Amino acid sequence: MSALLYIVAAFELAMIVTGLVLLWRVHSSPTARLYCISSPLDPWSAPVSHFLLFVGYVFLGTMIVAVVAQLIGRGLPLTGDALKIFNGAAGQFGMIAGVAAYHFGVERVRSCTNPATSGVLRSGVITFLISLPVLAAASYAWKVFLRLSGLPDEAQDLIRMFAQAESAWLVVGMTLLAVVVAPIAEELVFRAGLYRYFRTRMPRSIALVAPALFFAVLHVDWPTMDGIASVGPLVALAIVYSIAYERTGSIATTIVAHALFNLNTIVMILSGVGV
Repeated sequence: MSALLYIVAAFELAMIVTGLVLLWRVHSSPTARLYCISSPLDPWSAPVSHFLLFVGYVFLGTMIVAVVAQLIGRGLPLTGDALKIFNGAAGQFGMIAGVAAYHFGVERVRSCTNPATSGVLRSGVITFLISLPVLAAASYAWKVFLRLSGLPDEAQDLIRMFAQAESAWLVVGMTLLAVVVAPIAEELVFRAGLYRYFRTRMPRSIALVAPALFFAVLHVDWPTMDGIASVGPLVALAIVYSIAYERTGSIATTIVAHALFNLNTIVMILSGVGV
C-alpha cells in the first residue's frame, strides 16, 4: 500500500469516529433528548396543483435538456464514458432548469432561498460527518441483504468510471458534476421540493422515507441492475439530509453536506481506498 492510501484510510476512519461522536451529541445523548428542537423550516403551503406543477416542471426540464443534449452530442466526438457523463450532466442541469422555471414562473418557493444561511458551512460539515457512520452501517446491512437475496452487490458504474478514467479532463468533468451540479439539483428537488411538501401532509416517517427511496432508485439502471448496491445506503443518506434540512431550515446545509460526501467518495476511489 502507498503512503497516500494509508493517509486517506486513516483520515476516513477519523471522520467516521468524529461522525459517531457528533451523532451521539446532537441526537442520542441524554442532553439532546431533553430538548424539543423546533424546526426553523416553514411548511410549504402550496396547493396540490402547485406541487404537481413543480414535479411537472422538473420532469419537463429534464426531458427538454436531455433531448437538446442528445442533438448536441451527435456533433461532438464523445463516446463511451464521456458520452455517459455528458448525458448525465444534461439530466442534472435539466432538473435545475425545471426548479428555476417553477420558482420564477409559478411560485417563489422559499425553501430554495431560505434566509437561514448563517453557519451553513459548519452545519454542512457536521451533517456530512454524521452521515458517514450512518452510511457505513447502512452499506454493510444492505450488502448482507443483497447477498442473502442473490442480488448483485457491485458498486455503481460511475465508481468504475472514476477508477478507470484515462483522461484527466474526464475526471475533472465528473468531479465538477458530482461536487457542484448534482448536489444543487438533487437537494433542490428531493429535499427543498418533495420532502418539504410531504413533511406536513403525511406521517413524518413516510415523509422521510418516500423521497429518500425515490432519490435512491433513480441512481439505479434497472435493466442491468447496475447501482442496486447503492439503494440502501442512499436511502439512509437521504433521510439524514432531510432531518438536517428540517433542523437547520437551510437547503444550503444539505447542498454542502452532499457536495462533501461526493468529494469524499471521489478521493477514496482515486486514492485506491475504495468505497
